[in-house]
Amino acid sequence: MAELGPVVWPPAPLRTGRLVLRESSGRDRAAFIDLFASSEVRTYLGGPRPRAVLEKEMPEVPGRTPGVFVADHDGATIGLVTFDRRDAERPGHVCPGAGEAELSYMLLPRAWGRGYAFEACSAALGWFADAFPGEPVVLCTQVANDRSLGLAVKLGFTAVERFEEFGAEQWFGVWSSVPRSG
Repeated sequence: MAELGPVVWPPAPLRTGRLVLRESSGRDRAAFIDLFASSEVRTYLGGPRPRAVLEKEMPEVPGRTPGVFVADHDGATIGLVTFDRRDAERPGHVCPGAGEAELSYMLLPRAWGRGYAFEACSAALGWFADAFPGEPVVLCTQVANDRSLGLAVKLGFTAVERFEEFGAEQWFGVWSSVPRSG
């Protein structure tokens, strides 16, 4: 993935009613491994990675990259919210020349169904709108992933297109902090 762009990183932690979105640290390593090894989490993301491989390859401080927020609830890592630049070679773009910021998220199953994903993504989108005023954000999810699709719509993403990628039909939407007229 391409760099997010010129931005002060890490930002001050983002605080919501129940969560803190922050830069990763060494204490997050086990949760990163759990996320990427989980068959539940990775159902629509290419499947789980082998835990033994992750244990060997995961850096001591994983995800220390601009655009990667750890979602922390009461001092425990429950997931990730990330912004990356969408590769120009992939389908789905709304800007000439591609390279749009793409929102992604993964939460551990124990955090599902409590509104944490909406809370974390909303805070991250607010940060993004301040850091990159007027720049759109895209999101891509499998059509079969009802929960992710529902979250995208609830967050205010508007469908742009559907296409086949990774052997499945994908929903592609855009979010903009620019007020829409009408």
